[in-house]
Amino acid sequence: MSKKSYHIVPFCPQPVQIIKPHKHFLMVNKPAGLLTIPGRHEENKDCLISRLQNHHKSKTATVVHRLDMATSGIMVVALTKFAHREISKQFELRQTDKHYIAIVDGLVEEDSGIIDKPMIADWPNRPKQKICYNTGKKAITEWHVLNRDLAKKQTRLKLKPVTGRSHQLRLHCLQIGHPILGCHLYNKNGSEQKASRLLLHAEQLTIKDPKSTENISAIATCPF
Repeated sequence: MSKKSYHIVPFCPQPVQIIKPHKHFLMVNKPAGLLTIPGRHEENKDCLISRLQNHHKSKTATVVHRLDMATSGIMVVALTKFAHREISKQFELRQTDKHYIAIVDGLVEEDSGIIDKPMIADWPNRPKQKICYNTGKKAITEWHVLNRDLAKKQTRLKLKPVTGRSHQLRLHCLQIGHPILGCHLYNKNGSEQKASRLLLHAEQLTIKDPKSTENISAIATCPF
C-alpha cells in the first residue's frame, strides 16, 4: 500500500507584517505563498500563525479566519480567548466588512454587478468547489470595475464577498467568464499562466473592537 503523498510548500521569504497591533488582537498582512495554519507534513509547519506565535509578544495568537495560501492581504488574529470568541462571532454573523482586489482575464463589460451562485465542495476534485443549485450553500459576491487594461485585455476588480465560502471569489470570477490571473484551480484559456502568482489580495478589513465595539479598520496595500 503506497503512502499518501504530500505537497511540500516552498518557503515564503516575505515576512508577516503587523499592520495594527492591539492588546486583544493583531491586524496583519499575510504574504502570498504562506499558509495560514500548519500543514500536516512536517515540512509544511511554517505558516502565519507559527510565525506570530514565535514572536515574543504574540505567543497567544490564534486563528479567527483564514486566507488561502496563494492569497495575500489583511487578516485579524486573536491574542486572547475573549477576543477569539467575540471576533469569530462577528465573522459568523457577517458583521465584518472586507474587500479584495483582483486582476481578471478579459475586459469586463459592465461596471459592477452581483454574483449569486450557490457553492458546494467538488469532492472528486478536492480541494475544488463547484456551483450547485440543488445542494449548494448560498454564495454572493459584489464586484466593481476599478480599471480596464485594454492592451493586456485584463480588468482590475474590487470584490466584496457577502458570504465567505471557500474559494468563493475565484470560482465566482470564473463563472462570469473572467478567471483571476494566476489561479491554477479555476482557469480557462491559459489564464493561470498569465501571472506568476494568484492576483487576489485582501486589501481592507473592518471589525468591531471586542471590548468597545468601535469599528477598527486596517488596509494592506495591494502589491500588484
